[in-house]
Amino acid sequence: MLKKILSISGKPGLYKLLSQGKNMLIVESLIDGKRMPSYNQDRVVSLGEIAIYTDEGEKPLREVLALMKEKYSGAPVDMDVKKADDEALKTLMADILPSYDRDRVRVSDMRKLVAWYNLLVKTGNDDFTEEEAKKPEEDTKK
Repeated sequence: MLKKILSISGKPGLYKLLSQGKNMLIVESLIDGKRMPSYNQDRVVSLGEIAIYTDEGEKPLREVLALMKEKYSGAPVDMDVKKADDEALKTLMADILPSYDRDRVRVSDMRKLVAWYNLLVKTGNDDFTEEEAKKPEEDTKK
C-alpha cells in the first residue's frame, strides 16, 4: 500500500497515485482529496522506498510506521508536530525505534514521520504490512 502513497517535494502532505500518463502522474491529495497532475520535474518519492537510518543499517519506513501503530494502538500521535520541541520528538523516536541513528536522523525527519503517520491513520491508509511481490503466472500451454 505504501508504494502508491507519494511525497512530492514542495507540496504539503501525501498523495495517492491514481494513474500514470506519458509525462506525468495523476495524484490525489490525502488531505483534501483534490486531484492534480505531477510532472517529470517534480521530485516524487514513494513511501515504500523510504527507510530510516539505524545503528544496524536501515529500517524500511513501513516497519517504523507499523511500530508506531502498535505503540499508539492505531490512534494518531497526540502531538502538534509544528510546535513540538526537539527533545519531545527525540524521546518519541527513541520510544518507537531505540536503535535509530542519532547522528543521521534529523529532527525535521522526525517531524515528517509523525505528520505522515497521523495523516495515514486519519485517512485510513494504515495497512503497513509488506506487500507481496506478484509473480507472473507461468504459462502452462505449450
